Amino acid sequence: MIESHTAHNFLQFTRDGIDDLPSNVAIESPVSLTVNGQVWVTFHCSPTDLKALAVGFLFNEGFIKSTDEVENIHVCNQKDNVDVWLNHPVEKPSSWQRTSGCHGGTSAIDLSQHQLDPVINANKLTPDQIFGLMSQFMNDQPPHSEYGGVHTSALAEGPAQLFQITDIGRHNTLDKIAGRMILEKLELTVPVVVTSGRISSDMVQKSVRMGIPFLISMRSTSLISIDLAEQNGITLIAGARRGRFNLYSHAERIDTNQVNYS
Repeated sequence: MIESHTAHNFLQFTRDGIDDLPSNVAIESPVSLTVNGQVWVTFHCSPTDLKALAVGFLFNEGFIKSTDEVENIHVCNQKDNVDVWLNHPVEKPSSWQRTSGCHGGTSAIDLSQHQLDPVINANKLTPDQIFGLMSQFMNDQPPHSEYGGVHTSALAEGPAQLFQITDIGRHNTLDKIAGRMILEKLELTVPVVVTSGRISSDMVQKSVRMGIPFLISMRSTSLISIDLAEQNGITLIAGARRGRFNLYSHAERIDTNQVNYS
């Protein structure tokens, strides 16, 4: 059993009868974030990689820029609180924006009024490299029937996947990736995020903050996400599989010079 799931039986009804079957059910935990002794917000998340989640959230929301600002991080034994102490005072937001992220995404940033620095990265990927990255991403995911109910996101350096991370909330996976990038002090030339979840506006915002030029999803996206990606220098790809993908913004980063479509 892994930390994000627990064993739980269920009754399966079919035309042939009823079966009592075992399953692994995703855990959704309320985890509070305390900053400098003050409770800020409660995540609804998988209780894994909680230090990365807390640090990544503070980074993606613009409250910190590096681990140099973090004095101490402590996850309580019950895993229902992450206590972060910074080496400088920080003001708790007076209000939080409700986002379209699953399980109630929360952000202090109003995307309609907040201006982020666009991602500037001239590096390119070929379609074949993206197909290969999707194959690796899909191969490395646990079978859905075994560990369902969570989203998976991966960080890659160009066409090479570095690690995958899971959470019951797709927006949480990007905060966890940001946290690991900061805590492990990763410096990437062509950072790529691949996700199993739909790309919403908060997913684009987090990618911009992280400096990710390529954001790729197996699922769909939205019009506001496409507009934000175009405005902020993100090559946005959705509907990606092993042998196809749909490109919505910044096509100049896809190198088609060696591709023959005739």
